Amino acid sequence: MAEWYTGPKSIAMHLIDLRGKYGVVFGAANQRSIAWAIARVLHDAGATLALTYQNQRLKEWVARLVHDWEGPVLLECDVATDEQIAAVFEELGRRFGALSFVVHSVAYANREDLEGAFSRTGRQGFRTALEISAYSLVPIVRHAAPLMEKDGGSIVALTFNASQRVYPEYNVMGTAKAALEQEVRQLAFELGPRNIRVNALSPGPLDTLASRGIHGFLDMKRIHAERAPLRRNVTHEEVAKAALFLLSDLSSGITGTVLPVDAGYHIMGV
Repeated sequence: MAEWYTGPKSIAMHLIDLRGKYGVVFGAANQRSIAWAIARVLHDAGATLALTYQNQRLKEWVARLVHDWEGPVLLECDVATDEQIAAVFEELGRRFGALSFVVHSVAYANREDLEGAFSRTGRQGFRTALEISAYSLVPIVRHAAPLMEKDGGSIVALTFNASQRVYPEYNVMGTAKAALEQEVRQLAFELGPRNIRVNALSPGPLDTLASRGIHGFLDMKRIHAERAPLRRNVTHEEVAKAALFLLSDLSSGITGTVLPVDAGYHIMGV
């Protein structure tokens, strides 16, 4: 069990009931991934979930996470492959019939593009970061929307404050997150008439598999904790509970929004 997990089941089940709701979470990789934190809270709130894994190497890790779930649905999906994205939603249609929500928690950049000078970013590295971290939301939403036609739905993506501010060494990922946030607004506008909401969460720095590849990550965490109004870093659980809110009917009037979950760091000027 992940170290952050301190019992959100009682919180989820008492505040929000997702029984009878169906959803899919993209991006679970191990017990420290934000996607897994969100999936656990959604499951504890009663939702029926599918989780995707990138490849066979990661399937074992994801299977371990859900070993105590009844009949977990695990689907392979490399979001760089249109055919795999389409196959996932075809399978979800067969299994669930409809979807209530989607979580997009997918990001990637080559390690060499997360250090040194941003001006040295190569064309292929730029394409890779933008394709995986930003563009992938577009085909996922395109395939998800028809499964939300009856009752509407909610889609949540994961971003970071580097979309708006300079974080040394975050480099091309900041550009990708900026693109992702624009997609959230554009898709919210486009899908609003179909009662499909699209939002993003912007957590403070969290210990994940991806964050280990960012040079200076520990300094990033320290500075956040020193300068945020709450004088601390946020937890996986806090981000998961915010996702639970955005994916539930409690947020029925919210779309096109980037919600910071960063202990207030985003309001500070110095």
